[in-house]
Amino acid sequence: MKGQQQAKFTLQGLSCANCAGKIENEVSKIVGITNASLDFATAGLSIEFDEQHSIHTIKEQVNAIIQEIEPEVQLISSANNLSHELLLETHLQKKLIRITLAIFFFGSTFFVQSNFSLKLSLYLISYLLAGGGVLKSAARNLISGKVFDENFLMTIATLGAFAIGEYPEGVAVMLFYEIGEFFQALAVSRSRRSIAELMDIRPDYAHRKQGTEIITVNPELVEIGEIIIVKPGEKIPLDGEIVAGRSLLDTSALTGESIPRPAKVGDQVLSGFINNNGLIEIKVTKTYQDSTVAKILQLVQEASSKKADTENFITKFASYYTPVVVIAAVLLAVIPPLLIADATFNTWLYRALVFLIISCPCALVVSIPLSFFSGIGSASRQGILVKGGNYLEALNELQGIAFDKTGTLTEGTFKVTKIQPEEISEHELLTLAAYAECYSNHPIAQSIIHAYGQEIDSSLVTGYQEIPGQGVQAIVNGQQILAGNSKLMDSNQVQYPAISDTGSIIYLAVDGKYVGYLLIADSIKASSQAAIQALKDLGITNLSLVTGDQQAVADYVAQELGINQIYANLLPQDKVQVVEDLLAKSTGKFAFVGDGINDAPVLARVDLGIAMGGLGADASIEAADIVLMGDDPAQLAKAINISRYTRKIVWQNITLALGVKILFLSLGASGAATLWEAVFADVGVTLLAVINSMRILRKDG
Repeated sequence: MKGQQQAKFTLQGLSCANCAGKIENEVSKIVGITNASLDFATAGLSIEFDEQHSIHTIKEQVNAIIQEIEPEVQLISSANNLSHELLLETHLQKKLIRITLAIFFFGSTFFVQSNFSLKLSLYLISYLLAGGGVLKSAARNLISGKVFDENFLMTIATLGAFAIGEYPEGVAVMLFYEIGEFFQALAVSRSRRSIAELMDIRPDYAHRKQGTEIITVNPELVEIGEIIIVKPGEKIPLDGEIVAGRSLLDTSALTGESIPRPAKVGDQVLSGFINNNGLIEIKVTKTYQDSTVAKILQLVQEASSKKADTENFITKFASYYTPVVVIAAVLLAVIPPLLIADATFNTWLYRALVFLIISCPCALVVSIPLSFFSGIGSASRQGILVKGGNYLEALNELQGIAFDKTGTLTEGTFKVTKIQPEEISEHELLTLAAYAECYSNHPIAQSIIHAYGQEIDSSLVTGYQEIPGQGVQAIVNGQQILAGNSKLMDSNQVQYPAISDTGSIIYLAVDGKYVGYLLIADSIKASSQAAIQALKDLGITNLSLVTGDQQAVADYVAQELGINQIYANLLPQDKVQVVEDLLAKSTGKFAFVGDGINDAPVLARVDLGIAMGGLGADASIEAADIVLMGDDPAQLAKAINISRYTRKIVWQNITLALGVKILFLSLGASGAATLWEAVFADVGVTLLAVINSMRILRKDG
C-alpha cells in the first residue's frame, strides 16, 4: 500500500454552504486523493493523497474546481489564513453597496407611473445590480452541466416572473434573496469569529533572555533550555518550568478553570496560561511546535474534518432532495394546465416558480455543520477538546464508562495522610522518616520529605541502604532507623501491630524497636464524587474502575465514589482485555477515561477515548478522541451536556427547515404562497437556523 500525505488549505471568502458541498464532492473525485473534507464552518479543506502524486499538481486541480464553482474564493495554505475573514468582510461590503444601489433603483420605480420603458429599465438595472452574481454563476454552472443549486433556482424563478409580466415581484424576490444571503453570510462570518475568539490562545511573541538583554522574538524561534520572561498580563508562550518569580496564573483558556492557580519556582507551566500579577522567568522545556498551545490549536483545526453522521446524512440528503423538487416543479407547471379545465399555464408556472425557490436546502447545509462546530467551540472554551463532530455526537449515545484510577479519579500524587506514633510524638516520627528517606527518589519517600517540609541536614545520615521491595535503613544521629513495609520489619525481627488502613503503610523502627507508622495515600480528587454522581444523573450508570493498583486501594476508591464494578492489579495488557469484555457487553457507546502512557492502547480501542490533558501523557492525549485539559473528571458531564444541547439545536434546525419548507411547498403548490413568501422560506429560515446554532456557544455545560 502506498504511503499517504496530508495537506490543509483555507478557502478565503467562502460564504456559500451549498458551494462548499459541491467543492468537497468534486475534490474527492480527483485521481490520487483518497479523502477530502471541507468544513464550511471554518472554511478549511483537508485532503489525503497518495505520496506518488505531487502536491503542486493536486493543488492546481483543487484550485481549478474552486474557480469553476466559486470564482471569488481563493485557495491558500492554512498556515497563511490570517486574512480569511478580512477578505470575506471586504466581499460583504461590496455586496452591501450593490444591494443599496439596487434598492435605490427599485424604489425609483414607484415615482415613475406613465413611462413604461423607463420603469422597465429601472427594474432591469435593479435586478442586474442585485442578481448579477447569481445570473453569472447560474450561466457558468449550466454550461458545465451543473444545475440544481440556489443560483439556478433563483435565476429560473425570477426570469420566469419577468416572462409572465411580474416585473416588480421578480426584482423584489432577487433583491430580498440577496439581502437574506448578505445577512446569512454576515451571521456565518460573525459565528466563525466568535468561535475563533473563544480559542484565541496563540501567543504572539516571547521575551527571550540573552545575558543581560531581553529580546522579543517569535515563539517558534525559542529553543529548549532558553530562559524567557513573562510580564504581568501576558500569555505564557511556551511550556516550561519557573526558575524565578511567583505569580497567579489564569488557566481558563486551556482548562476552563476560573480560579487563578498559584505558581512558584519549580512549577511546570503550560503555554496559553495568562500571567496575572507577577514577573516570572521560565526555562523552556518544549519547542513551540510541541507546546501545549500548538497541539490544542492543531486538535481544534483538525476537529472540523471529522464530521458527525448527521452532517454526512444532511449533505447526502440535500444532493437528492433538490433535484427531486425541481422535477416536481416542472411537472407542477406542465401537467395541471393539460388535465384541469380552465387552468392557465401562467398560473401554474407561477406556482412552480414558488415551488422552485423553496426547494433550496441551504438552512440544513449551513446550520448543521455550524451547530457542531459551535459545540466544539463551546467545549473548548471550558477546557474540553473534542477532536471531531463525530465524537461530539457519539457522547449522546454513551452508555458505559471505565475509569483509570491514578491521575484520573485520584490526584496521582502520594501524600502522607496519617501519622501514628508509638511512645514518641508525631513530629519525631515524621522527622525520623524524612531523614531515613532523604536520599531516596521513590515517590513515597518524596511525599514523606514534602510532608516534613523542613531542611534536612544530610550530614547526620550515614550508612544509607535502599532494600528493593522493602524500604530503607540508615544511621541517623547514631540511631539505626528502619523505614519500610512489613517485609522489612519481618526480615529484621521487629514486632509490629497489624494495620488495616487503606494505602501504602511505612513502618518505622529505631534500634530494632517499632515506633509507629505513616500512611501514604493517593487522595481522591475533590470533584470525583460529584463527577460520578453527575454521570448517574445523566442516566449513565454502567461505571467501572479499571486500575493497576492493589485490590484494597481500588475497593476503597470505588466505595467512596459509588462505583460498583472494580478491576484491580491489572497490567496494561490486562486493561485492554477487561475493557474488551466491557465493550462487548455494552449496549451503546463505551468510553475509557485515563491519563497514563499505559492507558494509550485502551483509549485507542474503545468507542470514545477520553484523556486527562493538563498533566496527562502525550501518548494518551494523542490516542484519545476527547481531552479534558483541566484534569477534572467533572468536565466529562459538561461535555455530555454540551453534546446533548448541540443535538437538540441540530434537530431544532432540521425540524424548522423541513417543517417550513414542507408547509410552503404545500402552499406554493396550491397557489396560497407568493414568491416573496417563498424567499422567506428559503433565506429567512436559513438565517434563523444560523442564529439558533450560535446559542450553543453560550452553553456552560
